[in-house]
Amino acid sequence: SADVADWLSVTEAGLFNFHPSVRPVPLECHIQGYEGKHYCPRMMTMNKPAYAAIQTHSPIKPVIIFVSSRRQTRLTALDLIAHALGDERPRQFIHMPEDELIAVTEGIKDSNLRHTINFGIGLHHAGLCETDKKTVEALFLAGKITILCSTSTLAWGVNLPAHLVIIKGTEYYDAKVQRYVDFPITDVLQMMGRAGRPQFDTMAKAVIMVHEPKKPFYRRFLYEPFPIESALTDCLHEHINAELVAGTITCMDDAVDYLSWTYFFRRLLANPSYYGLDSTEPSDIRNYLEQ
Repeated sequence: SADVADWLSVTEAGLFNFHPSVRPVPLECHIQGYEGKHYCPRMMTMNKPAYAAIQTHSPIKPVIIFVSSRRQTRLTALDLIAHALGDERPRQFIHMPEDELIAVTEGIKDSNLRHTINFGIGLHHAGLCETDKKTVEALFLAGKITILCSTSTLAWGVNLPAHLVIIKGTEYYDAKVQRYVDFPITDVLQMMGRAGRPQFDTMAKAVIMVHEPKKPFYRRFLYEPFPIESALTDCLHEHINAELVAGTITCMDDAVDYLSWTYFFRRLLANPSYYGLDSTEPSDIRNYLEQ
């Protein structure tokens, strides 16, 4: 933030830099690492700790569990049901009379959702029809069911806050590259942001379950703010062409001078390895900019 302020010539008196912990409801965050090379077995090992986290942090208040796929919403819900049955408390997540529950389930089209809703656990993903989604959202908002297993898209869509958010895995399968890749940091922040209900809670909880090797990264990301890097290189050709047409740039020296006034140039000097610059010697910087 100091780099941005300096670039914009903002004085210290005009700079406001808020820590991620500044929010209407304070957030208590727990990061848990899990071993396992393969994705699906690792997700399976997270189910029992997810149930334990519910019992520890939010046994009676609403919980959203974010997973990467429709299949994982179903598998997670079924495992939670199995653990609840093992505790001999199968109805701990449901808060409505039997006759109302029967009426609700009769109107649900998805067979998996119809089964899980009987135990107070809702599913939410793009594969559900609109009426099923609306039913789940209404039941969750009313507190009639307290667990919602959802894909990450819910974090950007409907406003369904909860006392506890569990992010079960920080990767998803990208069909374009045919492998599992990390969620963007903005998605993780958005999912965490669903924790905390300003009108009900004085403290929110988030449990982030990650692959063990990535645990230090997420710990650092949550407790130390990342610098703001420039994205100018992604569209530099458009800006250079515009300045050529406008007559601002007429030669190579003009182009280098133009770049020296950008935020990209400041970050290039501060974090050269991020932009692929090997040396910060003046001659090396000029050669880099000319390329």
